[in-house]
Amino acid sequence: MLGAGSWGTALAIQFARAGRPAVLWGRDAARVETLRRDACNARYLPDTPFPSTLAVTSDLATAVDGAPDVLIAVPSHALRGTLEALRSLGKPLPRLAWATKGFELETGLLPHQVVAEVLPQDIPTAVLSGPTFAREVGAGLPSAMTIASAREDYAVELAQSISTANLRAYTSTDIVGVEVGGATKNVYAIGAGISDGLGFGANARIALVTRALAEMTRLGLALGARRETFMGLAGLGDLVLTCTDDQSRNRRFGLALARGDSVEVALRDIGQVVEGYYGARSVHRVAAQLEVQMPIVDKIFDVLYRGVPPREAVAALMQRPLAPELV
Repeated sequence: MLGAGSWGTALAIQFARAGRPAVLWGRDAARVETLRRDACNARYLPDTPFPSTLAVTSDLATAVDGAPDVLIAVPSHALRGTLEALRSLGKPLPRLAWATKGFELETGLLPHQVVAEVLPQDIPTAVLSGPTFAREVGAGLPSAMTIASAREDYAVELAQSISTANLRAYTSTDIVGVEVGGATKNVYAIGAGISDGLGFGANARIALVTRALAEMTRLGLALGARRETFMGLAGLGDLVLTCTDDQSRNRRFGLALARGDSVEVALRDIGQVVEGYYGARSVHRVAAQLEVQMPIVDKIFDVLYRGVPPREAVAALMQRPLAPELV
């Protein structure tokens, strides 16, 4: 498991809990030593001790040596660098999966496209996504996720490897749809936080979620995804989870903006990567290139990068010309 943040740690714990010996890698040697000493990730998952079958290392070669699967769980801006570090080892990888969400900021590429550029190997690959907060997975609370791979047998094998009595993994072959859901939902969670922070109520929240689903589906279809994927765990499920629960740092970021905090102050106070902040820029750019209408994303982008007051952005959305719903 490459990436010792909250999600990488939770996934490593889950694989170990499911009976697979796992190695958790982090690049900061001093922090990794703390994880080893404490036998838990006190910063992100303080109440979840590591299983005895979970090892921790800051040496990348050691982490992947002999591993049948390498799973990456780093923020989208760190994915390419992590892949390049893997390539520099000069060792062929048996199989590769990732739980990274978001378009690459500089290129607008989805994670599987970045993987194909950096590691053009004919190996099985997969993406893990869906409505799962790291803390709850780490705590062993009932959860479900989606694993997508072009090789259905690999998705099935990964699903079997991570599933336990309290976590159920479903499979898909729609990598693009699963990745688009993950790339967009954090942006909308910022919008939901803004809406709730301004006191706009439940009606506004569910309208935002429903129209966000329509927008992400439009973008996904333009990129070659299947419509039904967006009605599943990696689409609607992840969107609702992230927009409605304060465990989402993206939602909390939106709440802070609604309180009047500046973008800089809100980002600092969250203390972790707010993927939706960067995602708003990349999704906005990709939608413009594909000429896909995503008005909610446009207004969130205006708030974050053009200094438009949140109330003004919401008013602009409400004053758009009326249109049929299912278009």
